[in-house]
Amino acid sequence: MIRAILIDDESLARDVVKHYLSSFPEVEVVAECSDGFEGIKAIAQHQPDLIFLDIQMPKITGFEMLELIDKHPAVIFTTAFDEYAIKAFEVNAIDYLLKPIEQSRFEQAMQRLPARLSQAEESSKTLLEVAALSPAQNNRVVVKKNGVIKIVALADIHYLEADDDYVKLSTAEGIFHKNKTMSFFEQTLPAEQFIRIHRSYLINLAQVTKIELKEKDSYVVLLKSDIWLPVSKTGYIKLKAALGL
Repeated sequence: MIRAILIDDESLARDVVKHYLSSFPEVEVVAECSDGFEGIKAIAQHQPDLIFLDIQMPKITGFEMLELIDKHPAVIFTTAFDEYAIKAFEVNAIDYLLKPIEQSRFEQAMQRLPARLSQAEESSKTLLEVAALSPAQNNRVVVKKNGVIKIVALADIHYLEADDDYVKLSTAEGIFHKNKTMSFFEQTLPAEQFIRIHRSYLINLAQVTKIELKEKDSYVVLLKSDIWLPVSKTGYIKLKAALGL
């Protein structure tokens, strides 16, 4: 039996999927969710093999929800037309169903399901890397700390610091960790707002108050949060250019 969860803020869309699934007795719907927060809880509780997931939902998007779960089931996206998202799906061989969902297209997706189930984890991780480059995804960062999900606006991030397999986000509300790389954030954060000043640090330009020479060819930068950070030679050149110095 394939255990499935439906995650979509539109009850009608969930009803359509349930109706189509009635032709597939091997699939059992174990939960329905109307937003990503409910989806995270249901996935942790039921450990499904498959989820039908909308992208644009209240609170957090489908992509953001996937970033916050530990083990990824197979995913079939159910979505209104989104050119960037569909490109990401096609690049990563992820299946998607455009709303309104046609039964013939649904049946085609289900025929491909065995392959999706076998490569779910790897496909989802690669998809998230590509999807994060979408302009719609780069105005905030969704994090989870002590089981609590928080949406952090980019303007609230003081700096980012490499921390083994994670990146630390320093904000006025504390430190949050994200299972990403510094290169990922350097590529996805707005270049006019965030500068890589060192191999271990990305800073929010709005936080800069002072740049000082520490020793020969070695600089440090002071942020509004009263934190001093090292600046590499390359980082100093980037920082001066960004600040118009």
